[in-house]
Amino acid sequence: MKQIIQDLKNGDTILEEVPVPAIKGGYVLIRSTRSLVSQGTERMLIEFGKAGWISKARQQPERVKMVLNKIKTDGLKPTIDTVVNKLSQPIPLGYSNAGVVIGIGKGVSGLSIGDRVVSNGPHAEVVSVPQNLVAKIPDNVSDEEAAFTVIGAIGLQGIRLAAPTFGETVVVVGLGLIGQMTAQLLKANGCKVIGLDYDEDKLALAAQKGIIAANPGINDPVKLVNSLTTDTGADAVIITASNKNNDIIAQAANMSRKRGRIVLVGVIGLELNRADFYEKELSFQVSCSYGPGRYDPAYEQKGHDYPIGFVRWTEKRNFEAILEAISGKQLDVSSLISERIPLQNYAQAYSNMSATKRIATIIEYAETIQQSTITYKQKDLSAQKGIIGIIGAGNFTSAVILPTLKRNNEQVKTIASANGLSAAILAKKFGISKASSDLNEILDDPDIDTVFITTRHAQHADMSIEALKAAKHVFVEKPLALTHEELDAIIDTWKQSNTTLTVGFNRRFAPLAQKMKKLIGNIHAPMNIIATMNAGAIPANSWVHDMASGGGRILGEACHFIDLCSYFTGSKVKAVCMNAIGTQPEENTDNASILLQYEDGSNAVINYFSNGSKTYDKERIEVYSMERTLVMENWRKLTGYGFNGFSSSSSRQDKGHTEQFVRLMKSIKAGNAPIIPFDELVNTTRATIAAIDSLKTGAWVDVV
Repeated sequence: MKQIIQDLKNGDTILEEVPVPAIKGGYVLIRSTRSLVSQGTERMLIEFGKAGWISKARQQPERVKMVLNKIKTDGLKPTIDTVVNKLSQPIPLGYSNAGVVIGIGKGVSGLSIGDRVVSNGPHAEVVSVPQNLVAKIPDNVSDEEAAFTVIGAIGLQGIRLAAPTFGETVVVVGLGLIGQMTAQLLKANGCKVIGLDYDEDKLALAAQKGIIAANPGINDPVKLVNSLTTDTGADAVIITASNKNNDIIAQAANMSRKRGRIVLVGVIGLELNRADFYEKELSFQVSCSYGPGRYDPAYEQKGHDYPIGFVRWTEKRNFEAILEAISGKQLDVSSLISERIPLQNYAQAYSNMSATKRIATIIEYAETIQQSTITYKQKDLSAQKGIIGIIGAGNFTSAVILPTLKRNNEQVKTIASANGLSAAILAKKFGISKASSDLNEILDDPDIDTVFITTRHAQHADMSIEALKAAKHVFVEKPLALTHEELDAIIDTWKQSNTTLTVGFNRRFAPLAQKMKKLIGNIHAPMNIIATMNAGAIPANSWVHDMASGGGRILGEACHFIDLCSYFTGSKVKAVCMNAIGTQPEENTDNASILLQYEDGSNAVINYFSNGSKTYDKERIEVYSMERTLVMENWRKLTGYGFNGFSSSSSRQDKGHTEQFVRLMKSIKAGNAPIIPFDELVNTTRATIAAIDSLKTGAWVDVV
């Protein structure tokens, strides 16, 4: 299928051939018939992409601070690599779509195959959308009209925040697409509506709908509003304009009545004059997209609705309200259409967006053949060993795994991702033969003998089992499993397989870790280890914190360092105790200390913190044994105390990914033993899960 994407490096729009998204739980698969180009939001994205590096940096000062901190801790080259990788990932365009349901994921209710629906899906021939962002289209509403729904909901949410009552005067500043729809909805609500814009065509269009339309470049907007309200002022002002100066907010305050309401839907300068707001006791509020539920993973990704008795208008219910307004002829969107273009002529919609007077562009889709796999080039790999298929095309795959495999001249035949787009982008970038949204394309391919699994954590165990059953060697990113039951199932499957399983515990392969192991030597004396991870905070609503999909940061990340401590001791963990700030795993797994007891008498403490300074080292390891001490700082410096012939060494940061993949592929091709013994993988995973058990019970937990 085809999808419109944007190259963030230069702002170019591209019509990309990508696999059709896979059907997944909680999601709806929709064949697009129409979608609407948002002249406001999409224009801003295009302008940002076309801006130079300096301009991009000025627009994102917080990101600049993050980059500078990363340079201090990780070094210049890793930071540059991260930034370049981020900008090289194109983004999908579009978020107002109409089409027909062709697939329904597990857990979706209220929809059937063949239903006509709207969604916030992108400009693509087939889209996959969470069920709470999908609404049925009434029979008397065309797909073309329905395509306005999501953008209309943005204006409607602004109205709900302004809370106008019948007969009030409301000013709409900016009569672009959202402004036009907002003005019409206010009119239908019984309000006197004043619309302001500099474009005479937009003013004329609004006037046709009974809006009092005025050009603020010709008429003083404050005087105009006062004259139309007997010097009372507007009851509410809804700003749908996009303008970086501060005049709009000042004018909005000056034209408002005492205790008036100002709601910002668009993007403007926000240097507020306190006096403007103080004397009139004005209220100011910024509207968030389509309404309650937006950006809440529980609502959008998991499908948990808000009770209607407590949240009357969620984003989905706002969608439905817009559709009802169109159905009842209270909202006329057909008059807003500037042009209709077929998908293949997409470039026409994005040409000269800054200067255009277009209000709404409708993209039309034809029925197409739906393919879950795209083949870019054919290669005969049947006689080779170590042919790789990758399941998962996220940041780690694009930033670390694929560049490393490419440098090592490894052969990746197929990459798969659920949405198809990310797999297609990486396939083209790294010269991979196939991109797919179907993992069976990899599991059923006899050429592929090695599967890399880099999906979200909750999928690791099941996919590892499926790959082992398909007689593939498996490399799975950490963690191997999230529960004891998952781990037991993996063990049972591995026992019946003749292939290897490796977990991405790359730290043990880092040059400084190898140096530390050599300095420690083969003398199995008990040791004490302190491993400190200054991990940094991630948003509370991140999927990583979700125990069901991410497992929390201890299961997802701290397992690295349990493996590393075990590697240094050469022993197995026999008991675990974890203390944290709080006792709820869902909330308290990123500020914790894990105590490990080893069979050989060694002890280790892993401090995993998210509340430290970003300028301090991210990782620090201290090893104490036989009157000797080793201190490793951020994989860049190693200092030894009490060693003959060694005091310190420094190098560029290297966390062991390259060496791990070199050893892995060499062992697979040669048929050698796995690079990490399976019983060590099991012990590390069991110990990590036991740490969570310990947090819940408040006691030491045996690792068995």
